[in-house]
Amino acid sequence: MKAGPSQEEIRRHNLGTLLRHVHIDGSMSRAVLADRMGLNRSTILGLVSELASAGLVREELPGDTGRAGRPSLVVRPESDQVYVLAFDVGVDRLAAARIGLGGVFLDRREETPMPPGRRGAGEVAEVLADFARQMTGTARRGTSCVGVGAAVRGMVRQPDGVVRAAHYIDWKDEEFGEDLTRRLGLGLPAAVGNEASLAALAEHLRGAGSGCQDLVYLHGDIGIGGGVVSGGQLLGGDCGYSGEIGHMLVNPRGGRPCGCGARGCLEAEAGERALLEAARRDPSATGREAVRAVVEAADRGDISARAALHDVGDWLGIGVANLVNILNPRTVVFGGTLREVFLGSAAQIRSRINSHALPASREGLRLRVGELGEDAVLIGAAELAFSTFLAGPLDTLARTGSADTTQ
Repeated sequence: MKAGPSQEEIRRHNLGTLLRHVHIDGSMSRAVLADRMGLNRSTILGLVSELASAGLVREELPGDTGRAGRPSLVVRPESDQVYVLAFDVGVDRLAAARIGLGGVFLDRREETPMPPGRRGAGEVAEVLADFARQMTGTARRGTSCVGVGAAVRGMVRQPDGVVRAAHYIDWKDEEFGEDLTRRLGLGLPAAVGNEASLAALAEHLRGAGSGCQDLVYLHGDIGIGGGVVSGGQLLGGDCGYSGEIGHMLVNPRGGRPCGCGARGCLEAEAGERALLEAARRDPSATGREAVRAVVEAADRGDISARAALHDVGDWLGIGVANLVNILNPRTVVFGGTLREVFLGSAAQIRSRINSHALPASREGLRLRVGELGEDAVLIGAAELAFSTFLAGPLDTLARTGSADTTQ
C-alpha cells in the first residue's frame, strides 16, 4: 500500500499554499488564511513565522479599517526579497522584467521595434540575457532570483522549452529554453511557454478572469492565439501545444490562406491582417495602433472600417461559439489587439454566439476584455517562473543558498 504524505511533506505543502495565497491575492489576516486553508490558527501562526524568518512575508497593521478595537495583523508578501525574471519574445519587440513576490514589477527593459536581423533564437537569447544582467545588477544586495520564465509566440514543447514552430519570427525546432538557461548562467532552468497561454494564466490569476475557474482567453497579435483554463488549471495538452485556437477551422470553403499552410483558420479570417485588408489600410501599417485606428474610424462612420469590423466580428463570433460548445467556459476574455476588435464589434460577436452556441452552454457566459494590457504576457511568464518556487519556497531558497544575485 502507498504510504500517505509525511508530516514534513504536509508542512512543505502548507508553506507553499500559504505563500501562494498572499502572492496572488495580497495581504490577508491569519484568520482569513486559516479559513481558506482549513487549518487552525496556531498552525497558521507557525507557518507565517517560518516564512517570515526566511524573509518571504511580514506581518503589519492594516490601513484604517474604520472599526473600533485593535485591528488584526495582516500577512504581506516581501516583494523585494525574492523575484523572478520574465521575458516576452514578440513579433516586433523584446521585453523583460524583474518581478517580485506578489506580482510587483521591480524593473523592466524593452526593445521595440526589434532591429532587422535580430530574430535568430540565439541572438534573441543573448539580448534577453543582457537585459537580465542589467536588471539583476540593480537588485538590492541580498535578494534572490528564484525562477526564470519566457513567453514565445509559437508552439513550445514541454517540458524542455523547444520552440517547434514560430511562423512569425521564423523559428523552427529551436532549443530556446536550454540556450537561454546557459546564457543567463544563474543555475536556474528557463521555463518557456506559449505567449497566449501564459497571458491566459495571467488574466485568470490577476486580471479579467480573476476568481473564474473556467475561461477561454483569445489573444490578438499579428495572428490569434489562445489559452484555456479548466477547473482553475491551465490546459497544456500532451506536449504543451494546447491553445492553438487561431488555427481552428471556421471557413472551410474559400477561406483565406493562413500562415500555417491551411485555409480558413480563425486567425486568417479574423486576425489583424484580415481586418486591415478589409478596411483598405496600408498593409505596412500593422500592430495595436493600426487596429485601434480602424476601430476609431468605424466609430466616426467610416464605411470600410465598419464593414471590416462586421466581417471580422462575424468570424470571431463563430469561433467563440465553437469554443463555448466544446468547453463551456464561464468567461471569454479578449486580449491583445482583440481587445480593440471586441470593443468595435461586440454586437456582431454576441449575435453569432447566440445563433451558433447551444443555449445551455452559453447560459451565464460572460464576455470580457483583458485588464492587464501588454503586461499580460510578462505577468504570465512570471507566474510560470514562480510556480516551482511556490511548490517549495524554503527548499528553493536552500538550493540557491538564498542566492544573492547582486554579488
